[in-house]
Amino acid sequence: MSAPDGLRELLLSRIADVPDYPKPGVVFKDITPLLADPAAFGALTDAFAGMCERHGVDKVVGLEARGFILAAPVAVRAGAGFVPVRKAGKLPGTTLRQAYDLEYGTAEVEVHADAFEPGDRVLVIDDVLATGGTADASVQLVRRAGAEVVGVAVLLELGFLAGRERLEADLKGAPLEALITV
Repeated sequence: MSAPDGLRELLLSRIADVPDYPKPGVVFKDITPLLADPAAFGALTDAFAGMCERHGVDKVVGLEARGFILAAPVAVRAGAGFVPVRKAGKLPGTTLRQAYDLEYGTAEVEVHADAFEPGDRVLVIDDVLATGGTADASVQLVRRAGAEVVGVAVLLELGFLAGRERLEADLKGAPLEALITV
């Protein structure tokens, strides 16, 4: 699902391209102007909250770090709980950990072991889907914790990086909804 044209145009108008960041040749998609605009941020929150309603979501997962900013207000608006998925070593207490491959090496993400009730319906939210590694690891974590992933939602999908293809098998039929694909 992509955003209706009016919403898509509003969101795109508030995403700044930053050339050569974090390294030469990369065009970084900066969402901070969108976050600073209450109309755009509210419209984005409403769009994600509508997904929660359609899927009967109990919990919203936000991926570190910008996913936290997007997912927390969505959870509040949708009347659902918020669960952060963090980089390894950042959460106190008992956690579940999932490793995933990077271009040069591996990384790990964690979630509290008791973050979900058995059968919770979970929507995973992040700002950008690039190669799909963090989203894929998060989907695996949610399922290992006994919850059901009803979908992954992102503001922006970088289609040329093939993250969707990486996620498809682990989504097991749950939708990947990107409001904007470039």
